[in-house]
Amino acid sequence: MTQQKNQQHPRQTKRGEPGRQGPDPRRGIRPPRTGGETEPADRPERPAVTRRRLIGTAGAAGAAGLVAGGAAGAFGAEAVREEAPTPLGSIGATSVAFRGDRHQPGITTPLQARGHLLAFDLAPGADRRAVIALLRRWTATAERLMAGEPQAGGADTGIALDAGPSSLTVTFGFGRSFFGRTGLGAALPEALAPLPDFSADALDGRRSNGDLWVQIGADDALVAFHALRAVQRDAGGTARLRWQMNGFNRTPGATARPMTARNLMGQVDGTNNPAPSDPDFARRVFVPDRGAPEWMAGGSYAVVRRIRMLLDSWDNLSTERQEKVIGRRKADGAPLSGGSETTPVDLTKMTPEGALAIAGDAHVRVAAPESNQGAAMLRRPFSYHDGFLDDGAPDAGLLFIAWQADPMKGFVPVQRKLDRGDGLSRFLRHEASGLFAVPPAPKPGSYVGQPLLEG
Repeated sequence: MTQQKNQQHPRQTKRGEPGRQGPDPRRGIRPPRTGGETEPADRPERPAVTRRRLIGTAGAAGAAGLVAGGAAGAFGAEAVREEAPTPLGSIGATSVAFRGDRHQPGITTPLQARGHLLAFDLAPGADRRAVIALLRRWTATAERLMAGEPQAGGADTGIALDAGPSSLTVTFGFGRSFFGRTGLGAALPEALAPLPDFSADALDGRRSNGDLWVQIGADDALVAFHALRAVQRDAGGTARLRWQMNGFNRTPGATARPMTARNLMGQVDGTNNPAPSDPDFARRVFVPDRGAPEWMAGGSYAVVRRIRMLLDSWDNLSTERQEKVIGRRKADGAPLSGGSETTPVDLTKMTPEGALAIAGDAHVRVAAPESNQGAAMLRRPFSYHDGFLDDGAPDAGLLFIAWQADPMKGFVPVQRKLDRGDGLSRFLRHEASGLFAVPPAPKPGSYVGQPLLEG
């Protein structure tokens, strides 16, 4: 249940003027003058205020910049014009290519601030032709929105007008039930075998599995919601929403330096995640060209788990006790065996008193590849908070998303080990689960899953 390090992916590009990085988000923006103020007649005319400038620069400036009163004054004092917009701030202008890599976006893309996970079931009577039409619609919509463009044909809702792409990604996958309902049972991959039962599971079937799965991520909440609505509307009468989960992460630029994210337990979470620079990264995360269905070559399998954290119980532990449960210092993520956050964990290190520096049931020990015959997966989750339960406890935790070439060699062996002896499991509840085949990115002119549907 750990997250990945912040990574800069080569497919991300900055939109706007060449060489411009956007305003410094730490630097304040002077509010426009209000109607009661005048300027000397010889002062040069100030640049026009545009919707793009107001929205883009306010997002880049953050808390140090434009306040609500200043924004209202700007609208009252100056006409809002559409011409010559100021370039977006760097966060809003960042885009991810929909077809720019062999793999779908949203797998190795750096963590985004907002996320939506959705699963659909095909509507009764929806045949393969209807499914192909749906996937064509979804592909066209995802490609346009990720480029910062509105939906075609006047279908756009206008929710994200004036916003940039904000690192938007839309990722599509197929559940095990999809193959039977489309007459593609012969193409069902062995890797989509149902996940085994785990003793700690308390799964809600209504929020698990599904025929089709969609992951949406963006660094702006409205951009993410805009994509969510577009995907739902495109589904039309072909697919019905089965479940939806909404998540969040830290906003880029919110920390003084790039660092591994923290989860809702306050722990630096994801230090040991596989990195694209690792020599065995592709072998662990992506389906190989040989020994697997041809239509999945270059794709990946996503395990999705809704994991509620028992935060009231966790927060009552002392910091020292929390660190022993995890096996890392809370302040900086360094392993209790010594060093800094990125120092390799030494599972053999002993304390001066003769005890293991990292306890036998510490999370980092039980989940380590060394404890699981090398099994590893790329964790890329979102946190969530859905209010409070009847007893007043927060309904909050992790939308766990793990990417791997084969779940039986990634998620399953690690979760079995955690299920038997992880000290952290006492503070977690696995409440929903799903497994989805995520094919490679579509080639130019094609749609997601075309080799499967028409092969």
